[in-house]
Amino acid sequence: MLKRKEKDEIIKKSKVHDKDTGSPDIQVALLTEEIKGLLSHLKQHPKDVHSKRGLLKMVSKRKKLLKYLKKESLKRYKAVIKKVGLKK
Repeated sequence: MLKRKEKDEIIKKSKVHDKDTGSPDIQVALLTEEIKGLLSHLKQHPKDVHSKRGLLKMVSKRKKLLKYLKKESLKRYKAVIKKVGLKK
């Protein structure tokens, strides 16, 4: 779970305009950070099935958001992929 300050930092880096808080760009960035945290947890606790299920749901949601972003604006999609550090 991300803390408020961490979320604010990510939103500040990823926002499209001044009052942006929920665009796909920001959602992908936030989900990526959550996924990174959950991966480190699962390395320590490999039998935690409930967290693994949550991880799979987050990865699926991020995939859907990226697919939507790619369909809407290829330029923004490539920028988000580069900013977040994903391989595509």
